[in-house]
Amino acid sequence: MCLVMAWGIFACSGDQAKVADNSFSIPVEYYKLKNGLKVVLSQDKTAPTVTVAVYYNIGFRIEPKDRTGFAHLFEHMMFQGSENLGKMEFIKLVQQNGGILNGSTRFDFTNYFEVMPAHKLETALWAEADRMKGLDITQENLTNQQGVVKNEVKVNVLNQPYGGFPWLDMPQYANENWFNAHNFYGDLADLDSANLEDVDSFFKTYYAPNNAALAVVGDFETEEAKKWITQYFEQIPSATLPAMPDISEPRQENEKRHVKEDKLANKPAIAIAYKMPQRNTPEYYAMGLIDQILLQGQDSKLYGKLVQEKGYTGNVSGGINYLGNMYNYNGPMLWMANLIHDAAVNADSIVGVFDSAIAELSTVSQEDTDLAIVKLRSDLYSTLGGNGVGRADLLASFALFDDDPSRINTLENEFRKITPEVIKKTADEYLRPSNRTILIVDPKAAEQ
Repeated sequence: MCLVMAWGIFACSGDQAKVADNSFSIPVEYYKLKNGLKVVLSQDKTAPTVTVAVYYNIGFRIEPKDRTGFAHLFEHMMFQGSENLGKMEFIKLVQQNGGILNGSTRFDFTNYFEVMPAHKLETALWAEADRMKGLDITQENLTNQQGVVKNEVKVNVLNQPYGGFPWLDMPQYANENWFNAHNFYGDLADLDSANLEDVDSFFKTYYAPNNAALAVVGDFETEEAKKWITQYFEQIPSATLPAMPDISEPRQENEKRHVKEDKLANKPAIAIAYKMPQRNTPEYYAMGLIDQILLQGQDSKLYGKLVQEKGYTGNVSGGINYLGNMYNYNGPMLWMANLIHDAAVNADSIVGVFDSAIAELSTVSQEDTDLAIVKLRSDLYSTLGGNGVGRADLLASFALFDDDPSRINTLENEFRKITPEVIKKTADEYLRPSNRTILIVDPKAAEQ
């Protein structure tokens, strides 16, 4: 007897699981403008909305060494006015037309997106092109946003219990290369020292069309969208881009362990991180499945052992890429888990549970692998659904990093190729103790 499960997998009693070819295919049209702008169109007429996303190939990792936090600072500057839109008018334009918007700075890109009623696509494209052409860079705007970012650091990191733990802290401890290991939020002194010349140079260098990808997802007519994209974006001049810095990491040979005192925390916490395989390799896809087996959901091994069996904590969190997902980065990355635990539990006991869970991967079965694929597929389709932002994110990321947004339709098959043997091999190499970094939050200072 066979039951059809998600992702075309058949669960058959007494028989090896078989795969049916019923994958969902996302429409993708990809081309480039004369100035180098990468354009991805993906129609979805299930709702009368459209998502416009612009991704610039500049993130935390490659900001100048004497300007830590500058990539994030510049994200804020993009809302301070452009040639035809005054300060904060971009936000008003979107919201008054019934849309939502946001922007963020990640490891390898800075992105901006709007979700608008379908008939406002031209408005969104015009507005994004207007600020790509040039910003209103003034000392008043710079000083104001320096203050905003510094206040954000104080509120979200310095004055919060577990502030920056572990997403901001762990890369600084686990990595060796400065580009991967510096304070991404930025040193307050570096933020203060930024000047107008820095801002202008940064914009002209990194916010050029040949360093960007534009994704349009939703209810639109292709030829009409192409006409507007050409009209508003193609005349923006390209730039001479600097060589990308070397962001590679050496193979880690010894376990690292660090303690961070937190006067605001009321319980200890621990994060354990392992360096990931190179992106798009079989081992990379295997780690996606290992993540599902060990960490994701209440059926995961770590949840079962740490929460249900030992009662060390009420929850364990983590995954691949704390600032996004396993698809939208382009460099060294960590697989990481973290939890807050009772003071009576020592860190070594928790590390021992990790070792026990990882050891069980040596006996992972095809059934375990199939279940991990089902869970991962569910997460992937959740990302691709909704208001179009998740789909635009993957399309723009794959355009930027791989020059191939159609990869979005090959992900399922890549995971399907992973066998229990590949999972075991990957665990042996990448989940070894000498490849991990342990970060402990010590709240004892608060008790003194």
